[in-house]
Amino acid sequence: MVGHGPEAVTVPLEIAASYRARTRGLLGRDSLDGAMLLSPANSVHTFRMRMPIDVAYLDRRLRVISVRTMRPGRLGRPRLRARHVLEAEAGAMARWGVRAGVRVSLPSEGN
Repeated sequence: MVGHGPEAVTVPLEIAASYRARTRGLLGRDSLDGAMLLSPANSVHTFRMRMPIDVAYLDRRLRVISVRTMRPGRLGRPRLRARHVLEAEAGAMARWGVRAGVRVSLPSEGN
């Protein structure tokens, strides 16, 4: 799912495409196995979150614009070029090599 070639990492992915699913996101969870993609989205908040999360802002081509770690009770700034947001447990993005400039692949893309 993340990166290309020998550096690619596959992680379990949940997609939150409906308004209700995007609004709920990771609220009320104690953990997440993999990542959640909010689409469309360009910002997130961590109010009522139980854990810190990593947030990757993706452009329309699924290229990472920036990655931030957010503690519970925070409001993230909207990223103007972002069209999608990838959320995971804090520390996961670094383990997976997700950083600015990396392109994320979805299973439907055949990668």
